[in-house]
Amino acid sequence: MTKDRSKVFLFIDNDPHPIAELETPIVFDLDTQKLPDGDHVLKIVSRSPSGKEGIKKINFTISNGPAIKIEGLKNKDVVDGTLSLMINAYDKGNQKSFLITGSETPQTIPFWIWVIIILFAGWAAYYEITSSAVQ
Repeated sequence: MTKDRSKVFLFIDNDPHPIAELETPIVFDLDTQKLPDGDHVLKIVSRSPSGKEGIKKINFTISNGPAIKIEGLKNKDVVDGTLSLMINAYDKGNQKSFLITGSETPQTIPFWIWVIIILFAGWAAYYEITSSAVQ
């Protein structure tokens, strides 16, 4: 006894040819390594046994390449002169192991941290001087 099942056709971006034609229900593994990094659209077209169709579109972004971190320049900054940039690029490795080497981007100490350190050091010096004068 066979039961008629709905079919789904999976399309990536504007490709007229589906990447898969499957009967539902199904678990499908989409290999993003075969697609370039950036914005994409997964279009799912379903067809019921009676011939009716439904469409669902899902926008997603692929970022398989190495992560890039930059310090010293932000998007849409207005700059002049020479810029000192700190740039780091690191890979995530595969999904079964984590790469420690190069996965952390060193950062400069923010200005407000320096202000707090100087204020604390000044207060500590003042406290030491005034408490030793009392004795």
